[in-house]
Amino acid sequence: MDFSREKPLMRVNAVAVGMLTALITLAGCRTAMRVGSPTSAVARGGLAPTPPMGWNSWNKFGCRIDENLIKETADAIVSSGMKDAGYHYVNIDDCWEAPQRDADGNLATDPQRFPHGMKWLADYVHSKGLEIGIYSSAGTGTCQRRPASLDHEVADARTFASWGIDYLKYDNCNNQNRPALERYKAMGDALAAAGRPIVYSLCEWGRNKPWEWGRSVGGNLWRTTGDIRDRWDSMLGILDKQVGLEKYSGPNAWNDPDMLEVGNGRMTNSEYVAHFSLWSLLNAPLIAGNDIRSMNDSTRAILTNRDVIAVDQDWGGMQGHRIRDDGEQEVWMKPMSNGDAAVVLLNRDSAATATIAVTPQELGLAAGRHGVRDLWTHKSATVDGTISAAVGPRSVAMYRVSKGS
Repeated sequence: MDFSREKPLMRVNAVAVGMLTALITLAGCRTAMRVGSPTSAVARGGLAPTPPMGWNSWNKFGCRIDENLIKETADAIVSSGMKDAGYHYVNIDDCWEAPQRDADGNLATDPQRFPHGMKWLADYVHSKGLEIGIYSSAGTGTCQRRPASLDHEVADARTFASWGIDYLKYDNCNNQNRPALERYKAMGDALAAAGRPIVYSLCEWGRNKPWEWGRSVGGNLWRTTGDIRDRWDSMLGILDKQVGLEKYSGPNAWNDPDMLEVGNGRMTNSEYVAHFSLWSLLNAPLIAGNDIRSMNDSTRAILTNRDVIAVDQDWGGMQGHRIRDDGEQEVWMKPMSNGDAAVVLLNRDSAATATIAVTPQELGLAAGRHGVRDLWTHKSATVDGTISAAVGPRSVAMYRVSKGS
């Protein structure tokens, strides 16, 4: 997308007051709805004014889940500082379901894995000041062939609401080749009528361009690709597919390049820094996928970097985008709501350090002196003209550049 030197900042300034007013209104709406008032599709759209932050069980644990893991993870999110950094959703992925629906045709929890039931577990998570998410599929079975929600949308949405669920990840397995928009709209309508605000995450894998219709079916976020793996090449492959999607993303309706792999052990620390930096610049939902209970200090430092998280959570909601592709080196930038610019200098090369430079004009800023803050060293300086860094192999540098001297 071709951003001129002036237009990004003009757009931010033109919408700033109106968007701030809207977000304050939405925050009040969310508080009101939490006490049990009926929700509507329009009101549900205000549930994610900034990209959701939390944790999901799948990337690390797959089907190896039970209520003790979820309880211990909720405890760890609080004790590790993750909650204070903004992570609030504890999301249970596939394999929580009993093998069959109950005698009344409703979804039930696996009695061995979750002996106290989902309502009990939701109450525990809520007692920690956190919110709980659950998983189903827009098909006849989940990806692990547990009962799913196709043609059971109304009953299942009511069940989730009765349990106190706050977030639904809705997958695409066993979909019987029925139209995606039809299937995802059915659940969006059911959630809107269920009497509880539930964030709606469309995990459609980007097969039918959900960025074009996800908002219209009540979605708050939608996957743009297939699943991420804990590999550098997988992360970069997903990154490349985000080019050109920035115009579809904004408050309450986010492009989702899939969950974070930070801390799962198959990438280096510098690769995880790059992963987290780029996902934050993309306004991606920051859904950690590691074992929070045992993460080391390096992983914690990445996931709780307040300077980087602030880029992701910037209330203006303008998604970052690639402004220069020099082959193995790239420059990505995000206009911030206060007129600053966030920038990631990416070196994709696996062997060589590269010097990467960008001018203020390329970032949509005026020529001259600018304050520059390194978001990983947390050091600030004043730079007159070009911003540059020697970036190691498979690494990034990330800065926030002030709008003026």
